[in-house]
Amino acid sequence: MALSGAHKDRGELRIQESLDELCTDLADYIAELSEVSVKERGVFAIALSGGSLIGLMGKLCEAPYDKTVDWAKWYIFWADERVVAKNHVDSNYKLAKDGLLSKVPIVPSHLHSINDSLSAEEAANDYEFVIRQLVRTRVISVSDISDCPKFDLILLGMGPDGHVASLFPNHSVLNEEDEWVTFITDSPKPPPERITFTLPVINSASNVAVVVTGSSKAEAVHLAIDDVGPDFPSLPARLVQPTQGKLVWFLDKPAASKLDGSQSSE
Repeated sequence: MALSGAHKDRGELRIQESLDELCTDLADYIAELSEVSVKERGVFAIALSGGSLIGLMGKLCEAPYDKTVDWAKWYIFWADERVVAKNHVDSNYKLAKDGLLSKVPIVPSHLHSINDSLSAEEAANDYEFVIRQLVRTRVISVSDISDCPKFDLILLGMGPDGHVASLFPNHSVLNEEDEWVTFITDSPKPPPERITFTLPVINSASNVAVVVTGSSKAEAVHLAIDDVGPDFPSLPARLVQPTQGKLVWFLDKPAASKLDGSQSSE
């Protein structure tokens, strides 16, 4: 049984009893957004992250989604990427390709990954250039309150430290407001060199989903969602606040176990 409800300004919470139910709910949600976006715009521009997220999206490879989703209209991006070769075990591109994208009929030219032959700084600049070109041609929408790209969906995981994409706690890139894509060379998690969407881009999306499972992340979920007051440092996940879009948290029971109060349907 799913528990759901709004949580002040922190978005919609979808809490599932089991991982299997979470995966089904996530697949339904993505398929529905894809259908709406294709009807409205003719395309679906989606940005992925790494970690456990790809595995949790796995039901999209199965019936009915493998046949009902209009895969040819998907344009796929990465909200963050490790600056490693595309065939490297740490590559988010490889993770998504092996676990999901090779199993559904995605158009190869619609996969927009980083140029892995460049330095972190060059790769970030190049990736932003690619996105700017696709904003011009309206493959990606543009925000009507800023010049930022407006992705149809950005999917994020969250670390036990509250990081999202490659935006880590207390890192200077959290304050980046001018760039769409930036880079870091000192990630607290290996590998050290990464590119990442900035907060203005994440918060300009039409839809942002943060998918979190497991008790090891329960404290971070609490600090990211609950009203914890000013005594706690603001986790990067708490800074995910879409300006006009919709924020949804997909949680299993262990990840939601430290949230204030019981979440019930409203």
